[in-house]
Amino acid sequence: MEENATQPENELNSQQNHQLKSTLLAGPEGCLLVVGIALTLVYSFWLGIKLLLSPDESQLLIGITAIELTFGRGLAMTFGYTEGLGHSTVIPICIIIETIYVLILYPLFVFSWRRLLVINWLKKTFERTRRAAETHKDKVQKYGVIGLFVFVWFPFWMTGPVVGSVIGFLLGLRLWLNMAVVLAGTYAAIFGWAFVLRQFHKQVASYSSYAAMVIIALLMFIFIVGHLLYRAFHEGKKQDLG
Repeated sequence: MEENATQPENELNSQQNHQLKSTLLAGPEGCLLVVGIALTLVYSFWLGIKLLLSPDESQLLIGITAIELTFGRGLAMTFGYTEGLGHSTVIPICIIIETIYVLILYPLFVFSWRRLLVINWLKKTFERTRRAAETHKDKVQKYGVIGLFVFVWFPFWMTGPVVGSVIGFLLGLRLWLNMAVVLAGTYAAIFGWAFVLRQFHKQVASYSSYAAMVIIALLMFIFIVGHLLYRAFHEGKKQDLG
């Protein structure tokens, strides 16, 4: 009897999970997530082909990808230019990675916000993102879409496409308008970084071939310290409020 009772219950849970997944993927955020995953697979496949055809170059591309995901575009682009790569390689890679970043993390944040899909290991990340978005929301709201574009484009701490997309969500922007503004600001920022860092690299390289690597190490150190201080500051505020 117990086995017969358990079986329909399992089937019901399975049907509910299947229905939930279907509902998530059918919505606009679900479509965005599917596009992000597809773009990730295409990019990974391209890196795999590069690894077979040109192992040395593929190592640099994987390095840029890893640094971009871990430390951001500034360090990733500096690394690329230091290793002798040009705009035609560095800019498209950064555009693809940051586009994937937004297309995957934004819908997952929305699902988590609506309690439709909660991923435990992303909860702290989404909480920090939400706090950052709420901190800057009022400033952006004064200027509307232009304010959101500038927020994403300008290189302040804890600004960027993911936080910007969450601000757009909190402001109630339509999904496709939100994505268009955020990605346009992101691409403008990448081209701006490319121009500045390329010129900076040329100046630094004229002094010493090791200077650029020293700068990368220094920037990584600053990033890590800044990240730790930022987390410590907000943890302190939470304890004070508690």
